[in-house]
Amino acid sequence: MAPSLARAFRRRWWMAGTAVLENLFFSAVLLGWGSLLLMLKREGVYASLCPAENSSNATGDAPRPWPSCDRQDEMLNLGFTVGSFLLSATTLPLGILMDRFGPRPLRMLGSACFAASCALMAAATQDPEALSPLIFLALSLNGFAGICLTFTSLTLPNMFGNLRSTFMALMIGSYASSAITFPGIKLIYEAGVPFVAIMSTWSGLACLIFLNCALNWPSEPFPAPEELDYRRKVKLAGLALDHKVSGDRFYSHISAVGQRLSQKAPSLDQGADAFLAPQDGRGASRSQPEKAVPFRKSLGSPIFLWSLLTMGLTQLRIIFYMAAMNKMLEFLVTRGQEHKTGELQQRVAETVGFYSSVFGAMQLLCLVTCPLIGYVMDWRIKDCVDAPAGGPANGDARSGAVPKSTRPRYCKTQKLTNAISAFTLTNLLLVGFGVTCLTDSLPLQFVTFVLHTMVRGFFHSACGGLYAAVFPSGHFGTLTGLQSLSSAVFALLQQPLFMAMVGPLHGEPFWVNLGLLLCSLLGFLLPAYLFCYRARVQRELAAPGPVGLGAPPRWPPDVHTQGPQADSQPAEPPWAAARGARAELLQDALRAVSPP
Repeated sequence: MAPSLARAFRRRWWMAGTAVLENLFFSAVLLGWGSLLLMLKREGVYASLCPAENSSNATGDAPRPWPSCDRQDEMLNLGFTVGSFLLSATTLPLGILMDRFGPRPLRMLGSACFAASCALMAAATQDPEALSPLIFLALSLNGFAGICLTFTSLTLPNMFGNLRSTFMALMIGSYASSAITFPGIKLIYEAGVPFVAIMSTWSGLACLIFLNCALNWPSEPFPAPEELDYRRKVKLAGLALDHKVSGDRFYSHISAVGQRLSQKAPSLDQGADAFLAPQDGRGASRSQPEKAVPFRKSLGSPIFLWSLLTMGLTQLRIIFYMAAMNKMLEFLVTRGQEHKTGELQQRVAETVGFYSSVFGAMQLLCLVTCPLIGYVMDWRIKDCVDAPAGGPANGDARSGAVPKSTRPRYCKTQKLTNAISAFTLTNLLLVGFGVTCLTDSLPLQFVTFVLHTMVRGFFHSACGGLYAAVFPSGHFGTLTGLQSLSSAVFALLQQPLFMAMVGPLHGEPFWVNLGLLLCSLLGFLLPAYLFCYRARVQRELAAPGPVGLGAPPRWPPDVHTQGPQADSQPAEPPWAAARGARAELLQDALRAVSPP
């Protein structure tokens, strides 16, 4: 039996804490592919593709002297490509399903798929020559399960009101940091614990996610804080007034009145209609609905198209490095030598294992970088005012807090400014990451790991903030899903790039990294276009409106413009009339919910 929203609200701290842990250890664990690849190769998965004389660990201390070769790497990398594609591409259909059925069934499905993926990986290592193809199904289920757990957890911050952004950053940070899981499991594996035992235990832990979701997650979706106050809703859920006036109706009227009374007093120049909210009682019939923006207009906008290119290239750069990191490190050690001695093979194994573990540990930096880019996206937003809508734009200017010459800071232009800063910073880090990849220095790869982690934590948050600032809220989910699908399609190109690197280029990553670095420069076109778009928006907002947006009225009024009676009889301040209008508004709302 699913709990109610009221009970879920009381358990919100438990749900948020467990969601962070579940994201950290069960969501995007596939991004720690470098460590999983080493374990699968040591277990002999697809080792049958290699001739026996190409064994790379026959002289080491590995539990099984399975051979290793480039064909094995290509086949396993293909499985990673499919899994990582599902990790991003299924965002759009999942969003549609979650809007229809809520997060509870999808989270339960994701935990079941994760348990099945671990069981399949354990089964594939029991007879690698016959069961190696199970790895494709296992990695596909792992990627699908990861995005199910991640996507559903992003609805939880709605229960925390003003702390929503903080918990959203924690959810995204724990998702991005989940790449540390496989490096941690690799340490347990190297300590002597069998791979089958590790995967079986992990599969059992995934069943606990299913149980936790069944006991604590409600069947209803979590409304946003601006749509519902949980505590008031819980208290009024059982309230019913006479004459078929429900508690929900009473709550909606009182909430509407409270929201209007909490706002600053409108200017008298706007007339009495400024005191009426579209949702308040009798004023609803007189309100005019805003002209809806067609979805095709948002879909074909230059900002969305440029974002598809930028995000796709960034995703390709990030995923390719994850897939080819071990081969790149191996090339730095061998310098392209085709015939490796036993000593060199041992050195390669130790170096690659050490650096892959360090790379996995650095994924915890995402818990820091995700809130950092969130701070950039929220910079000075609280000091802004809404765009003008037929009246003075700045409430502080009306009360005389600022001089007439002060230009108001609008939310939309500030969000665009923050998006420009976020994308510029992300692209600079991406270019720096590409430069360090081109440098043949093993110690410098620690810097590469840090830059990779920062870029991976930045670019999704920057894109989400841009879409929220530019496009209607009703288009946000669909546009985000389309962007994730487009990025996943871009990331499929990493498989032919990997095959080119290990094939015709004989393992040398220089030319592939150079081409990706040059493509990364195209990412600066998006902030450049946003800069031009922001200038156009600023001109539109600065254009004089029907009441003179460029010179909002001040209080107290200038005595030289009030006539000879200004000295003897002071004008009535705006808030005096506003007080009376608020009282009338409250009376109208109470009459609407009172029985006749």
